[in-house]
Amino acid sequence: MTGATDERLRALAQRLAGRLVLDLARSGPPRARGVGKLRRRSAAVATGDLDIEASLDALLQARSMGEAPTLDDLVVSEWSQPDTALCLVVDKSGSMGGDRLAAAGLAAAAAAWRAPIDHSVIAFNDKVIVIKSQDAARHAERVVDDIFGLRGHGPTDLDFALTTARAQLERSRAKRRLTILLSDCRATVGTDPLLAARMLDELAIIAPTDDAEEALAFAAATGADITLLDGPSGVAAAFARLLDR
Repeated sequence: MTGATDERLRALAQRLAGRLVLDLARSGPPRARGVGKLRRRSAAVATGDLDIEASLDALLQARSMGEAPTLDDLVVSEWSQPDTALCLVVDKSGSMGGDRLAAAGLAAAAAAWRAPIDHSVIAFNDKVIVIKSQDAARHAERVVDDIFGLRGHGPTDLDFALTTARAQLERSRAKRRLTILLSDCRATVGTDPLLAARMLDELAIIAPTDDAEEALAFAAATGADITLLDGPSGVAAAFARLLDR
């Protein structure tokens, strides 16, 4: 129905599908929102804003004794780096109907659930579309709607896609930066993608079981993790496995 010729019907189908996949993708705990978590640490080992409430006893005691408080006695609040940043890379070079479109929508929803702010979503054939950039907030439902609006066509420039993914993830301060590639990894144009893949911090491939030969070879050549899917229902579990290990 997301490909219906009736424009109003198509829009309604895409919105309904988006809401459904957002619910289906909620597997595993969401990661912390924002660019990091606020935590309290000793001023002797960290820099940040003085936490008056946590340091109050030390401040009062030092004042009563006419002494300056030591750094060991003071507490500061600082932002810690987020645990994981994601970049989802969706191959739209072939047919984007049925299971493949549903898997892409579920993957985008899973990325939004597991890394609500620190994630990006790009789609590619011989060109790249940045649907959500790493450092911009965008509602997950709109991202999924855009995924369901994709129409597959054109050759496959895998090198361009992975180079773009690396550029997106370089905007993140996360300790772990993971690229998740939803593709059969059949590159037909552009530069050999092996170097671009090896320059990523971490690459995971999700490929269809019935068309996995080149994806398996690409994973072996690059050291990437690979998950084979029989259908879109396995996407949430694949994300949980990748992020909870």
